[in-house]
Amino acid sequence: MIPRSRATGRAMFYQAFYRLPLPVRRRLVRLAVPKYIVGAVTLVRDAEATGAGRLLMLRQPPGKAWSLPAGLLNRGEAPVVGAARELFEESGIRLPPSRLRPAVPNAIVHAKGWVDMVFEVEVPASSTELAVDGAEVFEAAWHPLDDLPKLTWPTARLLAYYDIGPLTGQFPPPVPDTAP
Repeated sequence: MIPRSRATGRAMFYQAFYRLPLPVRRRLVRLAVPKYIVGAVTLVRDAEATGAGRLLMLRQPPGKAWSLPAGLLNRGEAPVVGAARELFEESGIRLPPSRLRPAVPNAIVHAKGWVDMVFEVEVPASSTELAVDGAEVFEAAWHPLDDLPKLTWPTARLLAYYDIGPLTGQFPPPVPDTAP
């Protein structure tokens, strides 16, 4: 139970807080609440692959390791929309956001203040044309899951949450959803 004087203090704080104009209240909340950078990542699997499967990987500057189609969300942009936008910008694969499924886990919260919203999709590699701009992305290619190229550290860490890549088993498994 909360002591009466503390409860009275909280009530007075909230009464004063809610009398402030909405923009001021929002600014105060932004100052008090941790801030996160939110990105969208897409795991694009080859729908025609056999065995362990294949994953679309990108080689981006400086070009020493491979990563996934990903990028930061625009202000107010839905994560699935941002994932579809980044997928097109970086690989040339244009899909409606409705084709992307939330991965499990869907959100990976990193200690350094960013959150990755992760989505999955399957496309047939043989009929999917890849197009890169040569500036933001040097190369896009399909790689077997059991023989991935050298990965960037953030990519290797993220893939481990999905039991893919060299860091598999080093991170806790996702907590199953127990909602009815």
